[in-house]
Amino acid sequence: MADQVDVAIIGGGPAGLTAATYLRRFLRSCVVIDAGNSRARYIPESHNCPGFPQGVSGRELLAKMRAQAGTFDADIVEARVERIEATGDGFRLSAGDRHWDARNVILATGLADRLPDVPWCEDAIACGALRLCAVCDAYEARDQHIGIHGPADGLVGHARFLRAYSPQVTLLPSDRDLADEDAAQAQELGVRALPAGGTLEFDGERCHYRAADGSDEVFDTVYPYLGYEGHGDLLTGVGLDANEGDLRVDPHQQTRVPGLYAIGDIVSGLNQISVAFGQAAVAATHVHNNLPLLPRD
Repeated sequence: MADQVDVAIIGGGPAGLTAATYLRRFLRSCVVIDAGNSRARYIPESHNCPGFPQGVSGRELLAKMRAQAGTFDADIVEARVERIEATGDGFRLSAGDRHWDARNVILATGLADRLPDVPWCEDAIACGALRLCAVCDAYEARDQHIGIHGPADGLVGHARFLRAYSPQVTLLPSDRDLADEDAAQAQELGVRALPAGGTLEFDGERCHYRAADGSDEVFDTVYPYLGYEGHGDLLTGVGLDANEGDLRVDPHQQTRVPGLYAIGDIVSGLNQISVAFGQAAVAATHVHNNLPLLPRD
């Protein structure tokens, strides 16, 4: 047997929990199915999240938002959705031996950052030695010695953004040395580039880059740009391409599949919590207005 709901929300990060709060306040039945992998959990302390002038950690924010949604009796289930199938009048979602039939689905699965494959990664993130989002926290890294680690293609673009925050920005290519054109652009920016082939290390406080020749350079913080993983495997059952990349949506956050919405980091655009809040409000309101009226007795 499948549970019947107006809306199934896949993902319990800031986007999904905001959508749940809105939908329950619209008196619509909904379920949040959360695998517990929100990117927000990695945030040591955010200072650009509206309403928290003293800053807020990602885990604290998630706990507050979950409690807020719970105030309105949002049903939050800890599970991983394995498949979505389009049915004649909505969608069926499956997670293990549990199933839900929903008139609408809001995808809020987010993205999973590819992180350095080292045992100390989360410890380095927690203390700011590794940072994952320059838009979020470059302000906190201003005037520090900043390293940018990742494939050579694209590193200069990241350096251009971070160069506005620090005079000491160094590129740490993970695959090959910079191409001549990129090296020239880096020089124009006043950005150094170290030879590829080095390894990242962590001393408990800061990251080091140990080059192939044995030399060692210490950084106040390092931004790893190694890409991310999406959740394209969920799209095939609803007629979307699993390799579609960032989902395209209309002004109501609806994909090209009627009744299927996408919000948060899986949508093309700026991956920010404040953006996710707005997208969730837009999607939830559009879903509510398109559902049949339920007159109050």
